Amino acid sequence: MAEIGNDIIKFLQENPTSSSPEIHKGIGKGSYATVKRVIANLLESGQIISEGQRRATRYRVSPANQLLGYIDMDAYFEKEIDERDIQEVFNFQLIREVLANADIFTVDEASNLQQLQDEFRRNVAHMSQDVYNKEMERLAIDLSWKSSQIEGNTYSLLETERLLKDKETAAGKPKDDATMLLNHKEALNFIIDNPDYVVPLTIARIEDIHSILVKDLPVERNLRQRRVGISGTNYKPLDNEHQIREALEDMCHLINNKKNIFEQSLLALVLLSYIQAFNDGNKRTARIVSNAILIANQYCPISFRTIDSIEYKKAMLIFYEQNNISVFKEIFMEQFRFAVKTYF
Repeated sequence: MAEIGNDIIKFLQENPTSSSPEIHKGIGKGSYATVKRVIANLLESGQIISEGQRRATRYRVSPANQLLGYIDMDAYFEKEIDERDIQEVFNFQLIREVLANADIFTVDEASNLQQLQDEFRRNVAHMSQDVYNKEMERLAIDLSWKSSQIEGNTYSLLETERLLKDKETAAGKPKDDATMLLNHKEALNFIIDNPDYVVPLTIARIEDIHSILVKDLPVERNLRQRRVGISGTNYKPLDNEHQIREALEDMCHLINNKKNIFEQSLLALVLLSYIQAFNDGNKRTARIVSNAILIANQYCPISFRTIDSIEYKKAMLIFYEQNNISVFKEIFMEQFRFAVKTYF
């Protein structure tokens, strides 16, 4: 029954507003009576919702399940861009209704993250200030490197370390690559020196962090006033400053009202990328703001050092196209564990 339930959810993710006969035929498993019983159970548990009555009844995945339900990333990207059934336009209800009323982490996930955070605090309590500063420096170098690499920066980790420690640029590398890395380090230093800067989170504070990250780069600093496209997807972000500002206000309100710090950090990470408030530098800003929230609350920051850049981008595309956070949530939890175990 559980397997059939998962098959129904997967089928409805790919074929929304399907009838029960269409579902039965589409999954190719169980009797029609069995499929009907499983549909009834999924309705009762809130994983799917129905529209219409009697023979006109159609089913689709509920917003909460759409947000948190399992997605097979490899299978998802077997389809080309134009073959995928996606949410092409910005979904205001995602922030105002779905995320506002959802618990992003399960009880077990929240417990595991808190245990890691407790381990971090115990370890830090036994560190000298000098050792702690060295570990933060190491994490900052790794984060600057990986965050820049995700955006196409050509510096290796070793070259990044030389640049950030000794101001030694790598031969044959673009000047903008070095500038991007130095800006990352400056943004992180600013957050460490001003740990309460994003509490509460405001649009002005986000703009300040973005300004540090794009300093001396050919990137406009203010909120975007025109359309922007995203490679690899047909998702179209908002195309005017008024709505962008409205979406950012909704996002700040949502994050400031969440009690769970891990939720706050994860939501900043995905929503700043989803909104695409700036012409460039959105994901870099998202990673710094996400870490700023952790640092402000004395939580372990995240370097993202071991995440594959392509996997990161694919997880983000799934959030853009399906408003599903499950794949990115796994990345966040894995990278938090890595940071606690590696640096502290």
